[in-house]
Order: sequence, then C-alpha cells, then structure tokens
Amino acid sequence: MSIRLGLIAGIAAAVGVIASGSLYTVGEVEQAIITQFGKPVGEPVITAGLKLKLPIVQEVNRIDRRVLEWDGNPSDMPTKDKLYISVDLFARWKITDPLQYFLRLRDERSAQSRLDDILGSETRNAVAKHELIEIIRTTKGRIPLRDTLLTDEERAQDIGSLVPIQKGRALVEQEIFAAASEKVRVFGIELLDIRFKRINYNESVRPKIYDRMISERRQIAERFLSEGNGEAARIRGNRVRDLNKIQSEAYRAVEEIRGVADASAAAIYAKAYNIDAQAAEFYAFTRTMQAYKDMISGGTTLVLTTDSELFRFLRGMEAGEPSGSTSPPSPGLTAAAER
Repeated sequence: MSIRLGLIAGIAAAVGVIASGSLYTVGEVEQAIITQFGKPVGEPVITAGLKLKLPIVQEVNRIDRRVLEWDGNPSDMPTKDKLYISVDLFARWKITDPLQYFLRLRDERSAQSRLDDILGSETRNAVAKHELIEIIRTTKGRIPLRDTLLTDEERAQDIGSLVPIQKGRALVEQEIFAAASEKVRVFGIELLDIRFKRINYNESVRPKIYDRMISERRQIAERFLSEGNGEAARIRGNRVRDLNKIQSEAYRAVEEIRGVADASAAAIYAKAYNIDAQAAEFYAFTRTMQAYKDMISGGTTLVLTTDSELFRFLRGMEAGEPSGSTSPPSPGLTAAAER
C-alpha cells in the first residue's frame, strides 16, 4: 500500500514538473522567442497570455516590446569650421523584429553597444559637414532684438545681426536620424527619434571662446563709457556757458541799474545845489571835503600849487578868510600842506 502511494506521489510530481516546464506566460510589454538547444523555433510570440512549449528542451527568451532609451556619452568632434565641440545625444528606439534582433544581438546590452557605434558615427559625420551655427540654431530668418542705443553707423555695420543659416539643428538631427535608421533596421530595431541633448565647446578651446566673448562685451562697454564721458563733458560745457551767460547778463543789469541810479542822484544833486550861488558854493565845498577824506589818510603828504582848486579851501582856513578871498598866501602853505 505504501509502495503504491509513493508511486502515485512520484508520478504526480513528475507530471507537475512536466506541466510547469511546458507552460509559460508572456506579459503585455513582452515578446518571446522559443529556442530549442539554442536555436529559435517557430514564430516569435507577440501576444500576451498563457503559452505552451516543450519542457526541458525548449527555453523562453523574453524581449522587451516597449519604447527603449539610448543615452550616449558626450563626445568631442570637429565642425566644418574647425571648432571642436562636445556633443551629447539621446535617442528612442524599439524592437520591431524580435527574431532578427535575437539572431543578431541577443540582448539589450549588445543593442545599446551597437547603437553607440552607429549613432556616434553618424553624428560625427553630420557635425563634420556643417558649421557650428547650423548645429546650434534652428529658426531661419530670425530677427534679433537689437540694442536701441546703437548708432546709425553701427546699425549700418550689422552690429547685433545674426549670421544666416541654411539648415539648422532640426534638419541636422533629421539627417542623423535618416542615416542611422537604415543601419539599425537590419538588427530588427526601429529608431523612433534622435535629439541633441547638449552642445558645448571643447575644454581646450572653451577659455579662448570665453575670452573672445569677454573682449567683445568689453569693447561695447568701453564704447558706452566713452559716449557717456562725451555726453558728460558736453553737459558740463553747457553748464559753464550758461553760468557765464547768466553772470554777464546779471552784471550788465546791475551796471544799468547803477548807472540809472547815479544819473538820478546827479540830477537830484544838481537840482538841489543850483538853486542859488551859495548853494553851488556849498556843494563845491562838500565835494572838496569828501575828496580830502578819500585822498588823505594818516601821515599823508600833499604837494599842491598855490592856484589848485583843492588848495583854495586850505588856504582860506589858514588865513581865516572866506574861501573866495584873494589875499596873498601864507609862506608856510605855499609849498606843501601836511595833515
């Protein structure tokens, strides 16, 4: 009885092993290649579900059917105008012929390595056939924003204008895509898209490029600075000119007012002292005394002739006579008068 139960259990175990080895599942994002002793048999399994195969002798090789990513490493390459740049590229691809893919590449690692070779080579060829401006820019006929401070002469020299392009980055990417698609199709791969991720100057030429950019910016800055200094000098010159003009006009106005005032004062004096002979004599006396005050200070010596108008009043004071007297002069005052 126990032998029979053991036999039944062994048979059941063998059936279970055989059943498990002959059943397999294919997911929604998978496709499978069945190999027998390492060689593919039958058509690729591309539908999802539970499938059958020969146990032990057949093996299931699963292949991804999703969109896969290829991200290349940055690579230095020269452009047509002999500028070395570092280009970083990425692409998207999928497996459309799993049998061909399996026969030629076997796994995704081999596929990535082959894409490195093909896409890197085509990128290098495309970059070498185009100038740097064609790889960087995309839009043709783009109108740049130009500095409003540019002079007419600078505008005539096309300062700030963009170099025209014939193709642009998008068409260069399409050229790489078209050339690489034909080469990867033989591996059962469809290339879906390719794009430049980053384009940069090579490390060896980057400092020179930056120095040139700094030099150009410095030239523009110096031009603005010189224009500013010229404008400042013009403003200062106008200020000095306007100040001198204001001062001269003010001085002229002051002199005109002073002249009018002096004329009015002289007219008033003349009217006041021309009333009679005594008023005129008194005016002559006061003006002479004012002249003495303005001319003579402490320790001043005057040398006058006997018929001087200034000496006439001093002579009258010494003689004790009116200023109009004609008596002979005193001997002590004929030569000099000292205060």
